[in-house]
Amino acid sequence: MQVKISRVLPVALLAVGVAAVALLVGPATLRPPADAGIAWIAAPGGAAQPSTARSASTPPASPGAVGQAPATPGAALPGAALAGATPVGTRPPVVDHGPRTGNKVALTFDADMTDAMRRQLRSGAVRSYANLKIIDLLERERVPATFFLTGKWVEQYPDVTRRLAANPRFELANHTYGHLAFTPDCYGLPRIPDREMTADVARTFDVVAAYGGRQTRYFRFPGLCHDRKALAALAPLGVTVVDGDVVSGDPFAKSWRPVVRAALDGVRPGSVIILHVTEANAAMTDEALPHILAGLAERGLEPAPLSEVLGPG
Repeated sequence: MQVKISRVLPVALLAVGVAAVALLVGPATLRPPADAGIAWIAAPGGAAQPSTARSASTPPASPGAVGQAPATPGAALPGAALAGATPVGTRPPVVDHGPRTGNKVALTFDADMTDAMRRQLRSGAVRSYANLKIIDLLERERVPATFFLTGKWVEQYPDVTRRLAANPRFELANHTYGHLAFTPDCYGLPRIPDREMTADVARTFDVVAAYGGRQTRYFRFPGLCHDRKALAALAPLGVTVVDGDVVSGDPFAKSWRPVVRAALDGVRPGSVIILHVTEANAAMTDEALPHILAGLAERGLEPAPLSEVLGPG
């Protein structure tokens, strides 16, 4: 896979989308997890065990009024290496895309959630930040995808998260707990304090881990904004940072056509395409997705799990 040290992607379409998200963002209250992020993977039979030497002591976060708490994690393969895992204590690599060979590309979907977005849901100002039409299409067409989940989105939509985890073609990755910026001047997003960065990401791994499925150690920064300090904060967690080389610009798009053009114009073998599953602020993504899939097929490109596109480190 292609690795670099640090980058903030200066893409105009992304800037527009993330800046608009920032208008909705309110302050997030963080609490450190009882343990560092523990990832589980499901396997038939046996007792549930963590895939690292540490045990998960944090119970699934409360889902509030929108579903039931997740079930106990499925059995795990002891000591199994998860996709994206890197040596703990080293600054994580930052990946834009996989090798430019073959015909595989990765469809990745960010699931943002902030306190302000939650308030909009509760007030009825917004109907949903979970675009089930996207998931329906991916399931119906048997398309692999990787979902970068914020912890608050998982807590808001436990049933949808359980559905994602149950699909063997879907991988689950980490997009922070409350979608706060890890650097200054990140498209207007409020910034998380430096001292809380590690706990925020670890907490999200804990929240997601309880759902089993294809867990990974992939992580994506909000706005793709990161610097040396932010990367150093992730060193204790053994992750790979995934940016992406194809930014769809789907947040707040008014038509599906620009999203399709942005997704297809720069796509190449090994590409990582960034989309969103947050319906209220990416309302055109479900309309764009069939055209994106058709365009990939016309180019001889095939969606694959992110771990397969990136390949071994």
